[in-house]
Amino acid sequence: MKAVRFERYGGPEVLRFEDVAIAEPGAGELRIRNSAVAVNFRDVLVRRGTHAVKSFPSGLGMESAGVIEAIGPEVTGFAVGQRVVCVAPPDAAYAEERIIPARRAIVLPDWIEDRTAASMMIRGMTARYLVKETYRVKQGDTILIHAAAGGVGLIVCQWAKFLGATVIGTVGSEEKAALARAHGCDHPIAYENFAERVRVITGGEGVPVVYDSVGKATFEESLRCLARRGILASFGEASGDPDPLPPRRLGPLGSLYVTHPSLADYTATRAELLTTANDLFNMVASGKVRIEISRTYPLAQAARAHADLEARRTTGSIVLTV
Repeated sequence: MKAVRFERYGGPEVLRFEDVAIAEPGAGELRIRNSAVAVNFRDVLVRRGTHAVKSFPSGLGMESAGVIEAIGPEVTGFAVGQRVVCVAPPDAAYAEERIIPARRAIVLPDWIEDRTAASMMIRGMTARYLVKETYRVKQGDTILIHAAAGGVGLIVCQWAKFLGATVIGTVGSEEKAALARAHGCDHPIAYENFAERVRVITGGEGVPVVYDSVGKATFEESLRCLARRGILASFGEASGDPDPLPPRRLGPLGSLYVTHPSLADYTATRAELLTTANDLFNMVASGKVRIEISRTYPLAQAARAHADLEARRTTGSIVLTV
């Protein structure tokens, strides 16, 4: 089969599209033939070396949709030919086929097409735990989501709006502001001096939660957006890791909380995974959440997809087709 791999950390140019052998599934595993593969910013961080790989050459990506081609021993509840989506290590999703743990595979409803399925799971399940578990958004809340026109941001805007919140979202252009607004963002604002703008919008009170996937560039100012006992949910580091934060600083700022939530910990069990996925499916099926796929690329053009993502030329989700 063909797969995207890399032998050293670096820019998009280190990605290679090459022939790779694939084994038969072992105990508890499935082999699937991919049809669509999601490109997430985490993949960029892996390629750069921010998240280390176990060894080189390494594959890339954890999220894909496809069809089951083979079933390993000790696997029940699946059949060859079923359409499934999977978010799971190891990094090997950028490929025509992959071996996946059956416990992380989710059978797709007929109404979800493969590109949408591949693009919505990490982003949608992340949005779901942010607004329903990390901080439970409720009627009357005003929240701040960074990168509001991004894949997670657009879903958070819609889901929080459904829950009755007023949504403030940072964006990098007028085009992105319009896109965020069309997906439920009440106040798209520029990154420059965003804390001051948040205080104006909230009448000086601040927000109970900031959802921040940007990291270093927004972290300090995000703290200044929070109301007393507010939560900064730092779930990504697109601009790099924030500077160290002494816990004693959080007291004078309003007895604040800072957390770094991870999808793996919110879907650690099979039951949690299915509950989260089904909640997302229901939101999409009802039309309360629309999945925005801004661009698709052939699998062989993964390097171009990474370059566009890093240059902030994309919005919503981007997908590799196989």
